[in-house]
Amino acid sequence: MKTETIKGFKDFIGKDAEKFSVINEIIRRTFEQYNFEQARTPIIESEEFVRGENPSDEAVSDIFKLTDKGKRKLALRYEFTFQLKRIAKNKKLPYKRCQIGPVFRDEPATGNRLRQFTQCDIDVIGSNAKSEAEILAVIKNILDKLKIKSIIYVNNRKLLNEILEDQEVNTIKKEEIIREIDKLDKLSEKEVRINLKKFSAEKVLNVFKKPEKFFEKYKSYSEIRELKNACAMYGLKVVFSPFLARGLSYYNGSVFEIKGEGMKETICGGGSYMINKTPATGISLCIERLMKITNMIIDIDKTLIVSLGKDKESIKLAEKLRRQGENVSVFFGKPSKALEYANSYGSKKVIFVGAREVKKKRFIVKDMQTGKEKIILRI
Repeated sequence: MKTETIKGFKDFIGKDAEKFSVINEIIRRTFEQYNFEQARTPIIESEEFVRGENPSDEAVSDIFKLTDKGKRKLALRYEFTFQLKRIAKNKKLPYKRCQIGPVFRDEPATGNRLRQFTQCDIDVIGSNAKSEAEILAVIKNILDKLKIKSIIYVNNRKLLNEILEDQEVNTIKKEEIIREIDKLDKLSEKEVRINLKKFSAEKVLNVFKKPEKFFEKYKSYSEIRELKNACAMYGLKVVFSPFLARGLSYYNGSVFEIKGEGMKETICGGGSYMINKTPATGISLCIERLMKITNMIIDIDKTLIVSLGKDKESIKLAEKLRRQGENVSVFFGKPSKALEYANSYGSKKVIFVGAREVKKKRFIVKDMQTGKEKIILRI
């Protein structure tokens, strides 16, 4: 029997699992600080519901399809936004929802792209420019805590549409053209120009070379200005990127993308859309991606108590230390193996509990980083 994980799926154990948990808790707590209400939704839904109204989107085309014993067509969720159609009904607006959990994409696994990853979403149903700014402030707060230097890029899909109309490009192929324009930060201008020639839209590239001042003539730029002013209230600096579109066609207003300084890869992205005929805004983070780029040192204090034939007393001491907030385990094996065991699982301190220590109520504590030992009195 093969026990290896399926390509695109990954085990997290040891230090990786600890890092995952710490990042997860930082994100959860930050969402909570801004009063986003937690939600938990099913991983499996009907295929029709998962596909929604945008079946041509790349992410939607990569859904995992399933069939149950009743031969119903089902699918694994590929994101959380589509489920808001159900859970946001009859909520008092603005409804601020956050969710953290696994999502699935049946796509090639390459580099940092996994087929199961942990998405962290916040959305505001009944949103405006101030809601968009708050969402960006939440994400910036999280990235700062993770010691990730970031740049926030913003644009507006209405502005993109207005530019295309102004340039009189093929409106029938508008979504395909926008998808090609969105690749300007990933491909060379020459490659994008070649791709746009298929739609006779290559001339539009000249517009996106213009300075920001040029775009102020478009009516939709007013929404960029409004978002910038709202972000300034949070002390956020954002960078206007006229070709930014994001991949999902349901975005109909502001779109944002956050990149790390000196990184080509996107950390997270989001934008505005309609849900149940109500304006909404959301953004997503991926924990697995954050694990690779965070500069935060995750160092959990662990203590190992070594029982030298005094199991009851060792357990009693461990329980006392746990009540004081320490992370403790007890080693009942051969004392000669105790330090090796402590190193294997990252214990910083080792406390020896034997007959002499129990009688005198004096315990030897070994610092595993320095190798020094000290005696502590009754704990």
